[in-house]
Amino acid sequence: MDSKIIDEITSIVGKENVQASLEERKCYSYDGRMDGAVPDLIVFPNSASHVSSILVLANTHRFPVIPRGLGSGLTGGSVPIGGEVVLVFTRMNRILEIDTENLVTVVEPGVITFVLQEEVAKKGLFYPPDPSSYKYSSIGGNVAECAGGPNSMKYGVTRDYVLGLEVVLPTGEVMNTGVRTMKGVVGYDLTRLFVGSEGTLGVVTKVNLKLIPLPETKATMLALFKNVEEAAETVSAVVAARIVPSTMEFMDRASIRCSEQASPMGIPEDVDGLLIIEVDGDQASVMAQAEKIRKIVLEHHAIRCDLTQDLKEADKLWQARRTVSQATYNLNPVKVNEDVVVPRSEIPTLIRALEEMGKKYRIPILSFGHAGDGNFHVSMMIKDTEEEHARAEAAVEELFARTISLGGTLSGEHGIGLSKAPYLGMELSDQAILTMKKIKQLFDPNNILNPGKIFPT
Repeated sequence: MDSKIIDEITSIVGKENVQASLEERKCYSYDGRMDGAVPDLIVFPNSASHVSSILVLANTHRFPVIPRGLGSGLTGGSVPIGGEVVLVFTRMNRILEIDTENLVTVVEPGVITFVLQEEVAKKGLFYPPDPSSYKYSSIGGNVAECAGGPNSMKYGVTRDYVLGLEVVLPTGEVMNTGVRTMKGVVGYDLTRLFVGSEGTLGVVTKVNLKLIPLPETKATMLALFKNVEEAAETVSAVVAARIVPSTMEFMDRASIRCSEQASPMGIPEDVDGLLIIEVDGDQASVMAQAEKIRKIVLEHHAIRCDLTQDLKEADKLWQARRTVSQATYNLNPVKVNEDVVVPRSEIPTLIRALEEMGKKYRIPILSFGHAGDGNFHVSMMIKDTEEEHARAEAAVEELFARTISLGGTLSGEHGIGLSKAPYLGMELSDQAILTMKKIKQLFDPNNILNPGKIFPT
C-alpha cells in the first residue's frame, strides 16, 4: 500500500491504532478455518467517525476494506483475498448501557458475547444467543454472521435480538437503523438486511440488543443410545410432544469416541448416539418438562438418562459436547467443517446419509450439533494430501445436494464467506443471486467493502 495512504489512515486513528509490519499483518490473514492473503494494513478504529473517514478514503483511492472481530468465523468471511485494509474492532469493546426497565442493552461491536451474558446476568437478565465460540467471539461478528448456538431451538438466533444498529455505509455515511423499542415498523427493515450480510453492506459500530428475564432454573439431561437413529428419532418425538427445550444437542458415535479419547467420561463403547437436553424456566415447569422428556427418551430405548439441576453436575454432562470440536483432530490433522440444516423430521435421513458418505469417500465423517433446530456440524477429518482433499471436496458437494433434497439449507450459522460461495447456486435461484448483487452494488458502488465474499466469482 502506498505510504501516503498509510500516513492518511494513521492521521485519522493515531499511530497506536495502526499495525504495518509483516508479522503483525500475518496475524489477520486467516480465520477459524481458512488461510488467506496477508492484508496491506491493520487498523483498530475507536469510533464510527474513524470508520467513516477510512471508508471515504478507500473510495477515493479504491482500496478494499474488511471489518473483522475476533476472527473465529468458519467460512472465510473476514479473510483477506489481497490488498485490503482490515478494520479490527477489538478495541471498540464497551457495553454502553444496560437498560433494566426496557430490557435493552447498547454495545460496541468488539464486546465478547460471554462478557455481555455475564454482565446482564448480574442484573437478572439474559442474552440467549450462544455460538460455540461465545467465550471468544464478538457481538459484531455474531451480527455479521447471524450467529446461533445451542439455545436457538427455544430462543432464536442473533437477528431475533438485534433491535437497531449504528452502521457506516461502504461510501462512508453513518446511518442508524431500527429502534430501541420492542416494536417498530417504520419503513423497510434495514436492520435485518445488515444482520447476516457478512460485512459486505456496512460496518456495524453500535448494536441495540433485546434482553429477556434470566430463567429461574434449568435441568440438564444426558441420554445415551446404542442406536444413532433412535437418538435422532427421540428429537422428533420430543418436538411432537409439544415440548420446547432450551437446548437439544446431538453427537454421533465417531464424535463420542473422539471426545472420550480427549476427555474420558466413561461412556460405553457401544453407544452410537448421545443427546444433551436442557429445559429452563420456573422450578415447577422445569421439572415437569424434564420428567416428560425423560419418559420419551426411555421409550426410545436410551440405555441411560442422567438428570440434574446442579450446575456443577450439568457442566460435567456437557463435557463431551464441549470437547468434541478440538478432539476430532485426534483422527486426522485437517478438518473440513460444514454446517447444514434440515427439517427436524429429516434428521434420521441425514444421519444415515452421512454414514453412507463416510464409507463411500473413505474418510471419517463426524456429525454433532443442534438437533433441536436441525442444524448439524459435519466434520470431515482428512490427511493433508491432494487425494484426500479431493475426496472431501466431493463429499461436501454431495452433503450439500442431500441437504437441499431434504428441504434444508447450506448454512445455519457459519454463513457463506469464501468457502461456500461456489455452492450458492445449489440453493438460490439465478434471480435471487442477481437481486442480492444489485443490493450490494447499491450500497457499495465501488465494491470497497469485503469484496469477493458470498457470491461466486
